[in-house]
Formats: sequence, structure tokens, C-alpha cells
Amino acid sequence: MSSTPELNLKSLLNICLKNWKWFIVSTILCVSLAILYLRYAVPEYSATAKIQILEESNQASELSVLDDLDIFSSGKAKIEDETELLSARDNFIHIVEELDLNIQFFIMGNIKSTEIYQKEEIPFSLNFLSNDSIINNAKFDFYIRIHSGTTFGYKEKEDGAEKKYDFGDKIKSRIGDIILTPKKELPKYKNRELHVVINPVEMVADRYRKKTLINPNDKKLSNIINITLTDPIERRAIDVINKLIGVNNENAVSDKKAIADRTTKFINDRITEIYTSLSSVDETAENFKESRGIADLGSQSNVNFSMSASSEQELQNANIQLSIASSMKELIDGQDSYDIIPEVGLSDQSISSTAQRYNELVAQRNRLLESSNEKNPVIVKLDQQLEDLRRGMKSSLNNVTNNLNLQVNSLSKQLSQINSRIYATPSNERALRDISRRQQTTESLYLYLLQKREESQITFASASPKSKVIDSAYGSNFPVSPKKQAILLASMILGLLIPFSIIYVNDMLDDKIHNKIDLESIAGDVTVLAELPRLGKKESKVILKEDRSVLAESMRILRTNLDYILKSKSKSMERAQVVFVTSSVPGEGKTFVSSNLATICANTGKKVLLIGADIRNPKLYTFFSETLSPDGSGIKPKRNVGKGLTEYLFDNSLSEKEIIVGTKTNTNDIDVIYSGKIPPNPAELLMSDRMKELFEKMSALYDYIIVDTAPVMVVTDTLLISQYADQVLYVTKANVTEKKVMEYPLKLKKEGKLKNLSFVVNGVKQSNLGYGGKYGYGYGKTIKKWWSFS
Repeated sequence: MSSTPELNLKSLLNICLKNWKWFIVSTILCVSLAILYLRYAVPEYSATAKIQILEESNQASELSVLDDLDIFSSGKAKIEDETELLSARDNFIHIVEELDLNIQFFIMGNIKSTEIYQKEEIPFSLNFLSNDSIINNAKFDFYIRIHSGTTFGYKEKEDGAEKKYDFGDKIKSRIGDIILTPKKELPKYKNRELHVVINPVEMVADRYRKKTLINPNDKKLSNIINITLTDPIERRAIDVINKLIGVNNENAVSDKKAIADRTTKFINDRITEIYTSLSSVDETAENFKESRGIADLGSQSNVNFSMSASSEQELQNANIQLSIASSMKELIDGQDSYDIIPEVGLSDQSISSTAQRYNELVAQRNRLLESSNEKNPVIVKLDQQLEDLRRGMKSSLNNVTNNLNLQVNSLSKQLSQINSRIYATPSNERALRDISRRQQTTESLYLYLLQKREESQITFASASPKSKVIDSAYGSNFPVSPKKQAILLASMILGLLIPFSIIYVNDMLDDKIHNKIDLESIAGDVTVLAELPRLGKKESKVILKEDRSVLAESMRILRTNLDYILKSKSKSMERAQVVFVTSSVPGEGKTFVSSNLATICANTGKKVLLIGADIRNPKLYTFFSETLSPDGSGIKPKRNVGKGLTEYLFDNSLSEKEIIVGTKTNTNDIDVIYSGKIPPNPAELLMSDRMKELFEKMSALYDYIIVDTAPVMVVTDTLLISQYADQVLYVTKANVTEKKVMEYPLKLKKEGKLKNLSFVVNGVKQSNLGYGGKYGYGYGKTIKKWWSFS
């Protein structure tokens, strides 16, 4: 196929333009339906609110009271988490229960019902004697018609029987007893029917949860959340959003208070335990100090260090004195004469003074001995004094030595005791430090918990909502759905799209030939001579005298084109031009074309012979019989039809004149050879020499021989006699012949089995007539009715 997408698009556009009336009808219909929909559609209103999620700063969040204890961990809530908390199913269940959204009241109308939402507008109160659990899970509806201020009618089906009740009476239903009580004057609703619908709470909650849009602000790092809800009743949408914000804040406050309360209880329990532990640690410290005799470990340590130094000094002095006294005693005991003894400074003054006196006397004796001898009375007297002094010093030294030994032993013992206390101080200090550490830790934790208990109480008392309302819920004031302009525009587009889609799909799926242009696109170098219009039931199927119809003009075009082709072959015009008319299958109009072609050729004054060569399924005589006209305006045989082509081929004694039937067409004559009886061996008859003889004899007598042959795809009859044809007209029928069928005649032409092939398109809609259909010249004009679309 040689068509390009551009040509296909152009062709599709042409088809759309030809069917412009369908586009108008479709658009008007769709817009009308849209207007009808907008008239009775329930409008929906939008409500919007904006809140800010507050961040916890100095004030403790849910579990931050115990953060320092590392018992729980808490983090900053994210906006995503807050949106999830807002859209929690339990929130919407609570909202439905609080606002009674599961019970709806409608005022019945002729086409649509009107819902009543404001409780003050509802003329009566519903009281259920069943448990809330039954009502909240029930799906039930009933109808109420108020007759007066005291009576009403009740029914459970719209077309059911109505029962009369008084207000306050118990109404038995499948969900339990119901009592209706009037709320106000009822003249507005008198004799009006109200429809009460009860739905399960969870189902209603899920519906509102899906309809509620909770989205963070577009700005990054923003704590703003937008809440939007659409609903047929604007006030209800506002109430639901405000209630949702309130429920969310109430949940946050109650959570904070519950956690603060649990925290306080936990801290009180811990304080009781820690107080007992603190008392035990204090008692342990007291017992330890009592058992070790410790009042103040630091002061006692200083005292022990001072006493140790003092005792050590005293012991050292005592040892020195003891050593001096012992040395003096040994010196005095070891003297044979009277020598000077050293005065080393004993602490005993009597010994020091005696030693001093003894040394003075020894010095005096030594001076006297320089001038005298030992027998000198003065020296003898000095010796006596010295002897007395030495004995006195020995006795004193003995006493002093004994006292000093006692003193040294006593000081040594005392120093040992002091040192033992000093050496025991580190262990006491470590043990006391352990006790003090436990004391301090327990006391610090005790004080810390007391502080946290106060903070928890403050948190409980000052629990605040987690969100701040920036904009309370407000309505759109105008319906957001349905959008009139968008729906009307969409309906117009749909109105144009429906016929276009049908045309496009039909064009995509269409594999039929519709006109000359379609056939030329696949015929290649084979000429399409003409296209013939489709005729109505009341239109004549034959060309009449001085006929100016579209059919007549189309046949004239066919005749002209055919003559041009025949003359272009430069064939001798002394013999008749033999034209075969065939098709793919029966019913495509080959008999119609051959008959009218013979008639239009006869109108030029030429001698024409029409042969019915379709001997298997002859239609020629039937066609003529159906088109006979009593007034002589049509084709009328001059005599009864007798023998035909089959008899001629079978009976060699039968002459040509015996099978030719003269026929009057308008003012001209045409001769017709009908098919005759249907033979048992049609192919063999057509292959006989009598067929060739017939064509040779008739060619010398006529200008045109038009042969109505058999369909080529059904039988081979036409191919058997095709060598006698000067031109083969292959008839196709618009909207019937498939394009792929054309491959067969083209293949036969390529193989040389069908020479001089050309096509004719029959039964084309006048709106689809290819080139000629776009123009007119005043012939065959008909006034179309306004409802005609083609």
C-alpha cells in the first residue's frame, strides 16, 4: 500500500468533515447530558484548616522527665508522624460518634433528596433503646412522614405500607425499639417524607478518613500541616476538621498527663526505696565510727601525727639522757684516781651541779699537788670530799639510769600505739570513704528524684496541646465539585471525541474499498476507469432516456474512459470491441454494470450485443425482468426469452440468430444473448470452439460486445474465455469488497491470465465519490432532507 501517514490523516480528516453533522449531534447530546448531570448532581464544598506542630523545648515531652535516668528515650516528633497520628482511624471513629455522622436525615424529593445536617433543623429526635454497640454497627434505614404535631407515619421501604404512630410510641425494628420525640413546630415538614439512614460507625469513619487530605506544607523544614475535606454539606466538613484538630490535641494532652502521672508514681516508689537505702547507709556509717572510735577521722589523724612526733622526740631525748648517764656512770666506775669528768648536760641538775663541783675540786687538788704531795691534809680532805661526791654521783646516776630506762620503755610503748593508729588510718579512711560515697550517691539520687517529682507535677498541671491552630476550618462558600466549566468543556471534548474515535477505529479496522481513491491506492498501474453511485430503493437501476442522474453521468465517464483505452491500443475498429465484465464474488454488481454499460453505449447510436456468459449463476434475465417498466421507459425485451448461450454451445445446429433477443432501450436497440439453462459441464462448454466461433461472427456485426462473465474467485469460467476480451472490467463494490481481495486479480494480471485489466468501483456513497463527488455540474441534483447524514 502506497499511502503515507500524511495521506491517511488527510483522508481521516475528510471523513470527519463529511460526517460533521454527527459531531454536532454528539456534542449537543454530551453537553445536554452534562447540563442534566450538573442540574441533579449533589454539589460538594471544601473546608480547609492550617495548624502548626509545636516543638518541645524547655517543657518536657511525654517521656523527657526520665531522660536523665536513661529509663526511656524520646525524640522530636516528625511532621510525617504527626500526619499519620492525625489520620488515625480511632480519631475519625471518635468524630463520627461525637457528631452522630452515622445517622443521616434526607428530605425526599421528586428526583433527588436533600440532606439535613444542622440538628436544630431536624424536626424530631431519635432515641434508641438498644445498646450503642448494636446501633454503631447497624446498617438500617426507614422513612418518616409527619402528619401533625403528634402523629407520623413510619415505613421501612420506600414503596412499603405506612404505619401510623404517635410521638413517644415505641417503634419495633430489627435494630431494637426506636422512639421519636418532636423537637419544634413541624409545619415546615408536614406531609413531607424524611429518609433516615443509619450506617455502621466504622464504615462512615473510613469514608471520612479517605476523604480527608492531610499534607505538610510544601516548604522544607516547615512545621505547618494543611487539612482539607470535601463534603456535600459545608458546615459538616468544617465541624469534622475542627473536631479532628481538637481530638488530636486532647489525645496529646491526655497522653502527657497519663505519662506524667505514671512518672510521678514511679518516682514516688523509687523515693520510698531510696529513703530506706539512705537510712541503712547512715546507720552503717554510725556503727563503723562507733566500732573504730572515730569521731572525726581527719582531726584524729592530725592529733596522732602530732603525738607520734612528740613521743618520738621525748623517746630520743630520753635515750640521749640514758646514754649520757650510762657513759658517765661507766666513766666514774672506771676511774682509779680523781680525774675531771665531762659535763655533757644531763637533764638532772643535781648530777650536773655535783659533776661541776667534783671537777672544781679535782682542779683544785691538781693545783695543790703541784706544790705538795698527797699526804697534805688539804689534799687528803679534798680526796674525802671527792670520794663523797663520786659516791653521790654514782648513786644519782644509778637512779637516773633506772628512771630513764623506765621512761624509754614507756615512751616506746606509747609511740608504738600511736604508730599503729596512724598505720590503721588509710583502711579506715577507705572504708569510711566507701560508706560516704554510698551515702552521697543515695542522697543525691534522693534529692534528684524529689526535684523530678516536682517537675512531673508541673508537667501534669501544665500539659499543653501539641499543635497550634493557625487557621480554623473555613469553607469554600462555593461548590468545588462538580466543576461546571470543566465538565461542560469535557463534555464538548467528549462529544467531539466519540464520533472521531468511532471514525478512527472504524478506519483502522476497515479493510473495505470505499471509492475510487481507495482502489487506486492499491491498484498500482491498473487503471480505475470509474466509480458508480449507490442507488436507493426507489431509484432506477437502469439508465433512462435523457437521464441526467449521477448514475448516468458515472456510466458516461466509464464509457469515455473505456473508449479511450480501447482506442489507445490502436486496434482495428472494423470489428467489435469485446469487453468482459467480471468481479471477485457474486453480488458486487457485474450484471448491473454490464447492462448499464450496454445501454449507455447504445445511446451513442452504436450496435451493442450483451452476452450473459455467467452460465452457472445467470442473473442477466432476472435483472432485466426486475427492471421492466409497463410504460416503456425502461428496458423491455421484444419477445420471450427462449434458448440461450448454453444451448448454442451445446447444439451445433443452433444458429446465432436463434439465441439473440432484441431489446428496446429508450430510442435505441440492443441485442442480448441470455445464459440459457444451467449446464452440467459449464467449463467444458466455454472451452468449445463454438464459443470462439460466436465471438468471431458477432465481432463483425456489432460495435460493442459486452460480456457478463462469472466471478473469477469462485470459478475459472472467465479465465477460460479471457483471451477473447479486448478489455476486462473488474467490478468491485464499495463497503463490500475487501482490499486484500484485490491481490488476486492483480496476481492474475501479473501472471498474464487477465490481460487488459481495469477496475470499476460500484455502489459508492455519493458523499464518498472520489474526484467527481467533490464537484457538481447541475446534473442529478437532489435536495437532501435535513435528517440525511450521507
